[in-house]
Amino acid sequence: MTGAGGTTDDALRALCGSVERLLAMAPGAHRVRVRAGDLSVELEWPREPGGGPAGERADRPAHAPGVPQSAVDADGEGTDVRYLGAPAVGTFYRAPEPGAPPFVEVGDVLEKGQQVGILEAMKLMNPVEADGAGQVVRVLAGDGEPVEYGQPLIAYRADPQG
Repeated sequence: MTGAGGTTDDALRALCGSVERLLAMAPGAHRVRVRAGDLSVELEWPREPGGGPAGERADRPAHAPGVPQSAVDADGEGTDVRYLGAPAVGTFYRAPEPGAPPFVEVGDVLEKGQQVGILEAMKLMNPVEADGAGQVVRVLAGDGEPVEYGQPLIAYRADPQG
């Protein structure tokens, strides 16, 4: 199905991207609903007695506050998708220098500790490294884009071994 703004699939992808950004900005959220025209996305997950979303533990680092570690991927298949969040506020760069190929692309296999980008914060260039192994399913932040702490940068399907 197509419309004036492109395919319905494109519109749904854009809507899901909006949901991801909203979740990144709302630590502790347990429900979100977004509607654009005839399309809508609604997600809800249980809260634990401590107030946070189920599955969050105080001893686990918060790489993407408010974003569930397991989610439905862009194809609608239930998979273990994880989000690598920005370690600080700054500017995210996908490549080591202008014109160079990006550190990672969709489909690339990640190893834990592999550099996936650079975060410029207060004139310092800090490497952004994968927190787990898996395969990149989406790059959520653009090259040169300002990002907030915890904002999802990369979505990857976790390797059960890594």
